[in-house]
Amino acid sequence: QVRLQESGGGLVQAGGSLRLSCVGSGRRFDNLAMGWFRQTSDKEREFVAAIKWNGGNGHYGDSVKGRFTISRDHVFNTVYLQMNGLKSEDTGVYYCAADSNIAHLQLGRHVDYRGQGTQVTVSS
Repeated sequence: QVRLQESGGGLVQAGGSLRLSCVGSGRRFDNLAMGWFRQTSDKEREFVAAIKWNGGNGHYGDSVKGRFTISRDHVFNTVYLQMNGLKSEDTGVYYCAADSNIAHLQLGRHVDYRGQGTQVTVSS
């Protein structure tokens, strides 16, 4: 069974940091783009970050550029999201996703694989 499992969410004060992790299992992920999107309290789904199968520079949503950093580790089938300078508007459920086409992650289209999500709450 293919699975993506997120961890690292929690409650943090504005200005603080969190690091999310997502571990893939059940198949190889080193040939897939991986990324994160979030669902906020107003139910809007927003692209956060994505990284190609071969790593390199990440792609970011406008609201998180300069504050969040995405990275991946093929050895551990893991993608990370380092979140610094958190704001109350970053509050939401963060989902890990993987797809053969990074554009699907960026455009919010149906993705090949998606995790169950982890809650991030930023208090002001």
